[in-house]
Amino acid sequence: MIDTDELAKRNAGFADLKLMPSGSLTVMGCVGPRVDPSDVLGLKLGEAAVIRNVGGRVTPATLRTLEMLSKVVQARTGGPRPGDVHHAVLHHTDCGITDLAAFPELLADYCEVPAGDLDAKAVTDPVAAVRVDVEILKQKLPAGVFVSGLVYDVATGLSDVVVPHARVEA
Repeated sequence: MIDTDELAKRNAGFADLKLMPSGSLTVMGCVGPRVDPSDVLGLKLGEAAVIRNVGGRVTPATLRTLEMLSKVVQARTGGPRPGDVHHAVLHHTDCGITDLAAFPELLADYCEVPAGDLDAKAVTDPVAAVRVDVEILKQKLPAGVFVSGLVYDVATGLSDVVVPHARVEA
């Protein structure tokens, strides 16, 4: 039985969590209730920063969030060494974002691109979308950080590595 002493002990461990993730990992994933990145990837509380949005896409808003998070790290620690930073993109099969293809103006606004450029976002193909989003990170993030991309299959419960963990080059 889990009694109140055990609950208090568990809470004390929770209260010890620090602002900075212990693993220098940031995961970008979808807001879908079936695909919480922490659960899908087996992350423990405090191990990674997790950014969730519709489709888990790397949008200009996501890039602004990453920039803000890097400034928090800089303010708290003077900044990590780039080789210690890993940004992982996690998309999934059967994602609701594919339904937004029927609403191109809304989707274009979300991605902050002209509607005519939506095909390049590969919204209906999670594997291609991971490649697109990792490429955006490679172009926008500083040299030395690591990026990767995975697709979680909601039918099997398994994730496939689409873009292996690799260092961003200058």
